[in-house]
Amino acid sequence: MPRADDRELRQAYRDHVSAVYAYFAYSVSRHVAEDLTSSTFERVIRSWASYDPRKAGMRTWILVIARNQLTDHYRRSSHRDARSLDAEPALLDGLEADDVVGQVAERDAFRALLAGSQPREREVLALRYGADMSANEVAELLELTSANVHQIASRALRRLRAELAGEQVSDSA
Repeated sequence: MPRADDRELRQAYRDHVSAVYAYFAYSVSRHVAEDLTSSTFERVIRSWASYDPRKAGMRTWILVIARNQLTDHYRRSSHRDARSLDAEPALLDGLEADDVVGQVAERDAFRALLAGSQPREREVLALRYGADMSANEVAELLELTSANVHQIASRALRRLRAELAGEQVSDSA
C-alpha cells in the first residue's frame, strides 16, 4: 500500500503537470517542453522532503523548480547550434500537412512573436496564461507586486496585438 507521501506526490503531479508543461510550451518546442516537464518532476521527487507549505503553495513551489529548469536549459543550450526552419525550409519537407503540424506551426509562430519580448514579459505571460497562474501567484513567484504583474502583462499583450496588426507601439503606452 502506498505511503501518504507517495499519494501526496502522485496527487501533486496530477494537479500540476499540465501547468508545468504549459509554462514550458510558451518558451520551447513541444519535445523540449516534455523533457523539461519530466526533469522538473524528477527534481520535485528528489526535493519532496524539503517542501514547506508555510513558505509557498505547492503550485508555486513546483513552478519555481520549473523556472529553474528552464533557466538551466537556456544556459546549456546557449552553447549549442540550432537549426532554423527559416534558414533550412527543407526540414519541413518530411512533415505531413495535418492539424498537428498546423498547431505546432502556430505555437512556433507565437513563440517567435514572443521572442521579441523582454525576458520578464515572456515569463509573466508564460506563467499567467501558460501555467494559468493568478496575478498574485505570479507576483509571489517572481517577487513582484500584483499590480506590476498586471502592468507587464497588459503592456506585453498590447505590444503583441499591435505587432500582429503591423503597427508600431512605444513602451511608454
